[in-house]
Amino acid sequence: MTLSGELKGTVVITGKQGIEELHGTSFYGRPRGETLELSLAESAYLIYMKKITVKCEGEELDFERFFIRASNIVKNFELFYIVYKDLRGRGYYVQPSDIGFRVYPRGGRPGRGPAEFLVFVTSERIPLMLSELREHLDNSDNKKKRLILAIVDEESDITHYEAKKLNPSGTSVLKPGKLNSVVTLLEDRCMVWEPEESNMLHKEGFFGKPMDEGHLQLSLVESSYLLNRGIMEIEKRDHEKLDFTEFSEIATRIESDFMIKYKVYEKLRTSGLVPKTGFKFGTHFRVYKSFDSISHSDYLVHAISHDHVFSLQQVSRAVRLANSVKKEMIYAVVSDSIDFIVIGRVRL
Repeated sequence: MTLSGELKGTVVITGKQGIEELHGTSFYGRPRGETLELSLAESAYLIYMKKITVKCEGEELDFERFFIRASNIVKNFELFYIVYKDLRGRGYYVQPSDIGFRVYPRGGRPGRGPAEFLVFVTSERIPLMLSELREHLDNSDNKKKRLILAIVDEESDITHYEAKKLNPSGTSVLKPGKLNSVVTLLEDRCMVWEPEESNMLHKEGFFGKPMDEGHLQLSLVESSYLLNRGIMEIEKRDHEKLDFTEFSEIATRIESDFMIKYKVYEKLRTSGLVPKTGFKFGTHFRVYKSFDSISHSDYLVHAISHDHVFSLQQVSRAVRLANSVKKEMIYAVVSDSIDFIVIGRVRL
């Protein structure tokens, strides 16, 4: 016999039999005294599976009419249903949460242990504000859960990403001493002319790239870092000396996001990591954990400001590329401090 429920506001209510047959056997819904409360996504799934019928003001709603009514109640309801149905089909026990769903680990269930994941449901077309992602990360950390982004594309396929905080660190120690010669700022890079100092910077700190034997080119961010550390002095081609502020102003005119890149570069270097340009990978930096592993970088790092808005198509491309070259994709958030967020694809 199919159970009957009543649509009331944003939930469907069944009688005591629902507690026994739906929650007691498969952990659908949440018992509320002598009744069972089902979310709209659960209810649509159970209607589809022919386990319940649902009435509203005396009228029985078939799957189509219930789905349309639910989509008028909950924005992007179809996304929640698609993800819920997929998770249930994979054998997970699922409960609703304020951002999507709480999902229990395989072998786990409500009442036996805590949920493992908080699943945030969204569409590939909806921009994701960094502030929203950070709020979800803080919430999942406080609840000791893993944060999963379930992104539904235009063909209703789902891609899962895990987002988590990270404090990356390495074992590299900055060795170069102060240069005796002065470095020249050209158009958008600096040149170290003295052969011994060129070799020392490159070999002992993996700074720059040799232009030829004895001459070293430094990027703007590397030059700014070494200038700020007092390791070298920089002058323009007319021999006018530049301090850190003056050099940074010039660099910012060349590269509008220079200062957020610089702050991330400085943080990575002081954490024992070796950042180099990530242009070939479409990011700001490729990052090595030590000088000993220079043949293969460990991370791709992109610097973003605190008010950044993610395009999920761009995130998908960045993560796929990072995975293809066996690296982690990290977003470095620059505000009063610098926080690192890893986004990586996962299979549930």
